[in-house]
Amino acid sequence: MRFYFLIIIVLSQLSYADLNISQRVEQLISNFTDKNESEIREERRIKIENSIKKIEELQTKSSHEDINKTAMDREKLELRKEKDELRLRTLNLKRNTFLLKLEEVNRLLEDDNIWSKVYSNYETYNDLENKLLKTKKQILFLKNRYPLGSPDKAEEYKLTLKKYEDERATLRGKLAQLQEYKEDPFKKLLTYDEIGEVPVVRSPLDIIKAVSFSKQLNSVEEDYQRRYVSLTENVNRLHYKENLLIGLIDLNISTNSYEEKLKSVSTKLEKYDQTLEIFKTTQIALEQKVVELKLKISDEIGKEIEKAIIIGSIILFLLLVFFFIKYLVKKYMSENELYYTTNKALNFTFIMIIFFILLFSYLENVGHLVTILSFASAGIAIALKDWFMSMMGWLVIIFSGAIHVGDRIKVTKDGNEFVGDVVDISLLRMTLHEDVTLTTDMVNRRAGRIIFIPNNYVFTDIIANYAHSGLKTVWDGIDFVITFDSNVTKAQSISKEISRKYSKGYTDMTRKQLNKLRSKYSMRNTSVEPRIFAFLDENGVRISVWYLTNAYATLTLRSTISMEILQRIREADDISIAFPSQSLYMDKPAPTNSEPKPPKPPVQVEEKSGEESKENEKPVSSYKADDWGLY
Repeated sequence: MRFYFLIIIVLSQLSYADLNISQRVEQLISNFTDKNESEIREERRIKIENSIKKIEELQTKSSHEDINKTAMDREKLELRKEKDELRLRTLNLKRNTFLLKLEEVNRLLEDDNIWSKVYSNYETYNDLENKLLKTKKQILFLKNRYPLGSPDKAEEYKLTLKKYEDERATLRGKLAQLQEYKEDPFKKLLTYDEIGEVPVVRSPLDIIKAVSFSKQLNSVEEDYQRRYVSLTENVNRLHYKENLLIGLIDLNISTNSYEEKLKSVSTKLEKYDQTLEIFKTTQIALEQKVVELKLKISDEIGKEIEKAIIIGSIILFLLLVFFFIKYLVKKYMSENELYYTTNKALNFTFIMIIFFILLFSYLENVGHLVTILSFASAGIAIALKDWFMSMMGWLVIIFSGAIHVGDRIKVTKDGNEFVGDVVDISLLRMTLHEDVTLTTDMVNRRAGRIIFIPNNYVFTDIIANYAHSGLKTVWDGIDFVITFDSNVTKAQSISKEISRKYSKGYTDMTRKQLNKLRSKYSMRNTSVEPRIFAFLDENGVRISVWYLTNAYATLTLRSTISMEILQRIREADDISIAFPSQSLYMDKPAPTNSEPKPPKPPVQVEEKSGEESKENEKPVSSYKADDWGLY
């Protein structure tokens, strides 16, 4: 447009210039009358032609400029179109980018996010509460409105009212389940876990509790820190989501839906920002509290370790002294009978000293000792009755002196008999080493076992001590049966002679020991000589020989005396060993009781046939009771 306006101005100027030229020509003609008219015309013609040429040149130039202008406009339009298309593509690309980022943020806010879940419950509660309010209004409206018209409308009114009432009951039930999210949805998450009571370090065992409590503090602090980090991330994501929604709104694409979402996010951010501020304050308070408790626990642990080092040094010193004393006892008393007892006494003394050192070191209030012992005694009496009784039995055994290490004892329990030497007496039990004795030979047929006898057996079962109060001997007996016609007096005399011969040393030893025991026990019969008894038996006269022997080697002496008696009886013609026998009379009648007995004992033969008979007893008129031990 400006180009055309420029052309018009140029043409008007040219026309104005032509008029001026004509006027000036006339003026020149009038002024210069002396010039030739032909020259004037020629000059005028030349000027006109020049003017026309200039106009033509200007017109040609104008036409070329119009053509160029049209081409430029066309290029500008195409360029503008391309710019519009590029702008539209850019907007779509931005929109898609925003939507992808928005989708990723929503995924992060929803997947395994406790804060989003809690806030979702809070929003659900508010929505349900709004629905309940609307339902109540609807029910109130229906109740205030009396149904008019046909009965069908009244029935429809009742159904509608019942529907709203059922919906109200359902909403109330849901709200009761979400009651904790009514006011502050993040109340539980803002409260850190219970720390518990701070342990008091008064013993080495309390150090373990203190270290465990310190770890618990770290766990509580780390858990609360994780919650804070999670909340901060959520707030940052919500701010990022808010910026994305603002960007989408700026693109002028579906602004209505994104404005609603932006409003919801802004409301949520207000709650989150408020919670984050409270969280920061609570976290600072928690960190200060944890640091204070850790310092307190560390100080108490340090003091307790120092105390434990001092007590450990004392115990170590006492232990060295104890080992030195035991070394001296072993060196100078190892062959003494009191070595084992002394060794046990040293062990017990050392343990009691250590016990009292630890007791009074870690028992803050001595008055608590009575309470502790009373409860401990009650607990032991109820739950650990056997252990308690064994401990009491140990005290009885140790302080009464009824049983010592090295004594040979016999324990009877539920019909079972055990004989052995006491090799150890501990707090709960006695340990026996079973030896070869008459009991193992005739009852158990086992020997060499280690037998554990609970100490409480001293209260409930019979325990026989073969070596009490220094006694090392026991009475042992041998029984043998001779025939009725044998010389009983001679058999007794032989038995007494042999028993006296082999038990003389033990007899003298026992006499001295019994004399010592008279001051401690009321002992009436203290005879120590061998005792010989004769009893009527089913198959003859039973001779019972009793003598004193070593309590630890009864079978040895029994075997020796038995073989000696057997040999002497075999050498005697008027003494016969009796045993169950039968006599068979094939070709003559059986003798009567008045018939005398043959000089030799009947021979035992195999039973074939005939009548059974018994041997006739031969009266012995020369029998006279002597000092055979019949007291």
